[in-house]
Amino acid sequence: MDWREHITVNPAVLHGKACIRGTRIPVAVVLANLADGLSAEEIVKSYPSLTVTGIQAALAYAADLAQERVLPLPA
Repeated sequence: MDWREHITVNPAVLHGKACIRGTRIPVAVVLANLADGLSAEEIVKSYPSLTVTGIQAALAYAADLAQERVLPLPA
């Protein structure tokens, strides 16, 4: 999946935060819901303009961000 087809960054929308295309739903909100243990179906119920594909794109976006730099982890 190419997340660039599903994620947008526009300075005029939510101060330039990464959002799911066609919505004002920040990627960070989607990821926080996943981190809290919600299923994709539960998230879509809470955000009807969101799709499962949008959720997958948010995960792909986060995976790419995680590869851009190495963060030291505590021992």
